[in-house]
Formats: sequence, structure tokens, C-alpha cells
Amino acid sequence: MNTLTQKERMLLEDQKKHEELCIQKYQSYANQAQSPELKQLLTQYANQEQQHLNTINQILNGQIPNVSQQGGGQQQQQSQGNLSFQNQAAPSKNLNLSSGNQNDALLCQDALATEKYVSGTYDTTIFEFTNSQLRQVLNHIQKEEQQHGEGLYNFLQSNGMYNA
Repeated sequence: MNTLTQKERMLLEDQKKHEELCIQKYQSYANQAQSPELKQLLTQYANQEQQHLNTINQILNGQIPNVSQQGGGQQQQQSQGNLSFQNQAAPSKNLNLSSGNQNDALLCQDALATEKYVSGTYDTTIFEFTNSQLRQVLNHIQKEEQQHGEGLYNFLQSNGMYNA
């Protein structure tokens, strides 16, 4: 049984709210997306965010989750999905996006901004934790959040929706 400090509990409660928001966004955005690939990506991320929420709840209940058993196959699938986006030809920077593509771009850009924010809040949370095992668990979640951001960026870039 792990005892959390008041500050650790407060930070985890914030992360719990962030994960709940991510789940809601990804589910909603998957329903709104025009692109089948984007729908699949957002649905996958919603499922991973649910795993993150479950992990946070376990920590709040005094448990130390074993992340080596969580999401290993999903990370590999996600990385493979990201590669398929990267291997596509670079699109023109002056694309005239259809309204469906504009909506997909807006959904992705908002999700990417959310992932950037959530990853940053995990950074702060990780540094505040005294238990090294819990820091590793939170670091695992943060890495997956960063992978979500990479997948969204790659989708935007490969579809001419992100000008670097």
C-alpha cells in the first residue's frame, strides 16, 4: 500500500480530470472526423486515455500499477501507424482544404494542443512524486501522451494540415 502526500493526491486529481477530458474529446472527435484513419486514431487514443485514467485511479487507491503489462502492444501498433503517416509524400503547403478536411484539421490541432498541455502537467507531477515506482508509472503515461501528440502531428503533416 502506498501513501500519497497531500500534494501528490492533488496533482493526481488534476491528472484524473485531464484524462477524463481527453477521453471525452477523443470520443467526440472520433465521431466528428471525416477521415477513417483519423477516426481510428482518435478511437485508439480514447482507449489509451481510459487506461491512463484507470492507472491514476489505482494510484489514488494506494496501489502501484504494473505498467509493463499495460498497452505494450498498443504502443507498437501506434508506432507502426505513425510510420505509415511519415512515409507518405510531403503535401503542398498551399492546399485548399475541403470543409471536411478543415474540420479534421481543427479537431487534430485542438487534440495536439491538449496533448502538449497534458504532457507538460505530467512533467510537473512526476517531479513532485517521492516514490520512484510511481514516477516510473507516471513517466510511462507521459510517454504515451507524447506518442499521441506525435501521431496527431504526423496525421496533420501527412495530410497537408500542418505547415512546419
